[in-house]
Amino acid sequence: MAYDAFLLLSFGGPEGPDDVLPFLRNVTRGRGIPDARLAAVAEHYQHFGGVSPINAQNRALLAALRQEFAANGLELPLYWGNRNWKPYAADAVREMRDDGVTSALVLATSATSSYSGCRQYRDDLSQARRVAGVGAPELVKLRHFFDHPGFVAALAENVRAALDTLPERHRAAARLVFTAHSIPVAMNDASGPARTGLYEAQQRETARLVTEAVRGPGAAFDLVWQSRSGPPEIPWLEPDVNDHLRDLASSGVEAVVVTPSGFVSDHVEVRWDLDVEAKETAAALGLHYARAATAGTHPAFVTAIRELVQEQVSGAPARTLGALGICGVDCPDGCCPAPRRPTAPTT
Repeated sequence: MAYDAFLLLSFGGPEGPDDVLPFLRNVTRGRGIPDARLAAVAEHYQHFGGVSPINAQNRALLAALRQEFAANGLELPLYWGNRNWKPYAADAVREMRDDGVTSALVLATSATSSYSGCRQYRDDLSQARRVAGVGAPELVKLRHFFDHPGFVAALAENVRAALDTLPERHRAAARLVFTAHSIPVAMNDASGPARTGLYEAQQRETARLVTEAVRGPGAAFDLVWQSRSGPPEIPWLEPDVNDHLRDLASSGVEAVVVTPSGFVSDHVEVRWDLDVEAKETAAALGLHYARAATAGTHPAFVTAIRELVQEQVSGAPARTLGALGICGVDCPDGCCPAPRRPTAPTT
């Protein structure tokens, strides 16, 4: 298939105090969550002036991709749409239709499989095409990139930079702790036939590959979780990053580098959960604490996205480092199904 556009598909976020509650209502639509519960999450956004940095970061990523594409002969116009806030995915697809686009490649800003990181984005694209109506372009989602060399290289460089901010005497022994968004255990176990636990496995593979790049094969690391939400009676992936920091301190660890490897950009959940809450936990425990940056617009990650596009445009070979295999190409309808029970808002 020939492609004539690229679409960046993301989660979206508020860009002012008045946007916060409407945005959170979008995120939780259909779950029956009252505004009183949303208000607790809204406080995290108001801590940052009611602005999520995710939209600005997507604009920066688009700018970097335009340069990368142009420098490598990829003549694809770039578009951007979100699931939960302006610009919405449906608006982007209508714009592409009006511009005469017939088929577009789509990068969703999630490196791994899960309902919210894959299937829901596929559903978003289907809905956007329905809203756009006659003449809507074909939309082909690019594969997951949790083990792409460029994604791993970007994170590894950011881990090294974080290590360098610690007192020199603590760098060699600092514990490498990787975080990803916790999800219900049932969602992790429902990735599809023969794919039980795929979300956790892919997050762990990213952490292993980054650790290997920084410290060599077999080096120790921890994978923990953050941003848990939802009713307490529903099991979610554990341990929470704050609980894990307490365990590390009690076992004699003196310094940690926390890397949000399950996130592509430094949005509100990263900044609140890690730069505020986890940092405060570490300070109370006497732990030296450094937080590594996400892949963001790191040149190696930008190059990785370009290579994902070239896999589809020109048949370039797929580049992977891990042992889990290619994931996210021609996913069957049964993969990464929707959770059976509602969850509270995420960022």
